[in-house]
Amino acid sequence: MGEFEYKQVLVFRTDLKLGKGKIAAQAGHAAVSASEEAHKRHRTWFEAWLFEGQRKVAVKVPSEKELNELKEAADDLGLPNALIVDRGLTQIPEGTVTCLGIGPAPEEKIDRLTGKLPLF
Repeated sequence: MGEFEYKQVLVFRTDLKLGKGKIAAQAGHAAVSASEEAHKRHRTWFEAWLFEGQRKVAVKVPSEKELNELKEAADDLGLPNALIVDRGLTQIPEGTVTCLGIGPAPEEKIDRLTGKLPLF
């Protein structure tokens, strides 16, 4: 198997100062929810990503504003995505937007949106 052609990007807010366990849980929500969107809307992307090994990359933004802007841009580009809003059962208040899952989708399409963001 050669280079990856598909990936999923998980974008986290750094202003929330979440614990490691909370970050892991939110990553799971974002990965599953965004991949379900891809399965519904872009089945060939989803299946290719699954076959390649489900590559994921975690990146960061400083605030909810940047996360919402990425969500809008992902929608405009037709990329499957899922914005994660917490239920408020542990570390943060109910309704807090924590992260955004984008893809799986072709790497070049996702990189147009997230390629310059710093790794988490």
